[in-house]
Amino acid sequence: MSTESIVSTDISPFQIRTKPRRKRRPGRWARVVSHWMYSTIAFLLALVLLFVWLQRSPLDVAAPVNPADQFSGPNPVGPAGNAMVPAGFLSEVTKGGGKADRSNQKSLARSLPKTLFDGKTLGKNDSEAADGETGNAKPATTFEIVNPIDRMIRASLQQQGIQPASRCDDATYLRRVYLDVLGTLPTLPEVRTFLSDSDPEKRSKLVEAVLRRPEYVDYATMRWCDRLRVKAEFPINLWPNAAQAYHHWIHRSIETNQPMDRFAQELLVASGSNFRSPPANFYRALQGNEPGDIATVVALTFLCERLDEWPQAKREGFTQFFTKVGYKPTGEWKEEIVYFDLHQADGDSPRDLEAVFPDGKAVTIPPDVDPRSVFADWLTDPRNPAFAKGIANRLWAHLMGRGIVEPVDHFGSDHPPSHPELLDWLAKELIDSGYDIKHLYRLILNSSAYGQSCVPKGDSQKAEKWFACYIPRRMDAEVLIDAICQITGTTETYMSIIPEPYTFLPNDQRAISLPDGSISSSFLEMFGRPARDTGMASERNNRLTAAQTLHLLNSNHVRDKLKKGPAAAKLYKGKTPAPQRLNQIYMTVLSRRPSDDEVMLGEPMCRSASGSRDLIWALINCDEFLFRH
Repeated sequence: MSTESIVSTDISPFQIRTKPRRKRRPGRWARVVSHWMYSTIAFLLALVLLFVWLQRSPLDVAAPVNPADQFSGPNPVGPAGNAMVPAGFLSEVTKGGGKADRSNQKSLARSLPKTLFDGKTLGKNDSEAADGETGNAKPATTFEIVNPIDRMIRASLQQQGIQPASRCDDATYLRRVYLDVLGTLPTLPEVRTFLSDSDPEKRSKLVEAVLRRPEYVDYATMRWCDRLRVKAEFPINLWPNAAQAYHHWIHRSIETNQPMDRFAQELLVASGSNFRSPPANFYRALQGNEPGDIATVVALTFLCERLDEWPQAKREGFTQFFTKVGYKPTGEWKEEIVYFDLHQADGDSPRDLEAVFPDGKAVTIPPDVDPRSVFADWLTDPRNPAFAKGIANRLWAHLMGRGIVEPVDHFGSDHPPSHPELLDWLAKELIDSGYDIKHLYRLILNSSAYGQSCVPKGDSQKAEKWFACYIPRRMDAEVLIDAICQITGTTETYMSIIPEPYTFLPNDQRAISLPDGSISSSFLEMFGRPARDTGMASERNNRLTAAQTLHLLNSNHVRDKLKKGPAAAKLYKGKTPAPQRLNQIYMTVLSRRPSDDEVMLGEPMCRSASGSRDLIWALINCDEFLFRH
């Protein structure tokens, strides 16, 4: 039979198959690569959407946040003469007639962080009106003279033509004192008790109460450990057991309210094993053990001055006080003995030592006298206020947000005090009290200057410089993670890159009580915990960054705490009525009652567990929570 008889001329040769072709499937690696590409595209798309969403927030995540910009007020006036509503506030979640659109609870949650400082609690034309919204009595508007601090602050404000801010409400004062003194949020029962207390002396009683709390000791110890560079380093400087012994000694000194002059003297004249005599670690926790290295740290720690800016003759004369500090090892690994070495500088023929005090006065020291003790006596002499001024200025800066001398560790002619009379008075009060640091706490915390609102009545920069308002700033990294753990009822895991054979960290370990600066976490590193390399205040970075904002908004770390934390679950689960649940959430997270507008937005969310959890997440991400205000 011919070929023409079996092949139709209508069929293309390419359609003739003698055997069906097997469909080729992509190989295993091709499938993996394809899946990776699709996942990457989806991830990038999610990032783009998140970035677009963040642009609608008042928080600028493209650059570090200036706290003054976050809390300046009042809001600009719109065309109708009313305070303008922040971008995204209510306009996103309300429709005609100003009634909330409650069909989408997540949109309500996203709107809440934008309202708390801008358009709500402190966004009124007068911050006093906002205080009424929190459920507290309307505070006094006058700047009362409680103690000499207020007299001197008011005199400087009048001279500069600046009006002081209004008095903050009770809820703000409670939260402020807890965060500034304890590094801890007040609990729900503590908030309720304080806000319901009608005693006119309740603020001064609160100050006395917090100064007796163990958290005061923990938080003050943490700040001193930053200054004294308490951390284990391998294979140099402190071994973990030495760092922890040093921390314990500082903690015990603050717990017993040891006078600051004695505290400084014990550090300066310390001798012995750095394992058995903890203050000796002051001379071990240095980047070098030469006399010049020691003198640099002593000037910074006790005088708040930069040795490298002194004239050469003055610098060399001061360094002589530390030329006879000796070090010798023992048979114990990483143990070292610090001692007064009579022959350190002069060999077998010791002679008188010529040194110069920081005030320029020369002194001749006999060879058998430890020069460190001579300097320590000069430093703590009541007739010499230099040490007391440094202590007072640092405490003032911690509580008020800015030093009278700024930066706090840069005293000198280039940085004169903004209020010299006030600094002199604080130093004298410290000396006259027997160097009782709690005495300074009481004076500052009870003053009207400290009790001002964080919303200035004029230019924010001038108000901050002259203390016409309380200066807001972001919580310390340790305080922030402790606050999140407290709200959620969770714990945090801490680790150290240094071998820690003597370390046991219980599950409820709080970050402010960590005994060693090398024990840390990714959260603490991200949020600016200091490395404790120099002891300078600038090592701690409390500026809010894009990475920090994204972590709080979108990390599994925070999300898991909200989902799994028993304290958070107690807030958003159960059969608690929505109004009561809303109050509990606000008082737990923000230490205040919700305003009328926040009730309108929040009550619908609190009718479900998921909505309540979204609300807690939203409040944790708002500036009012993140900042000490």
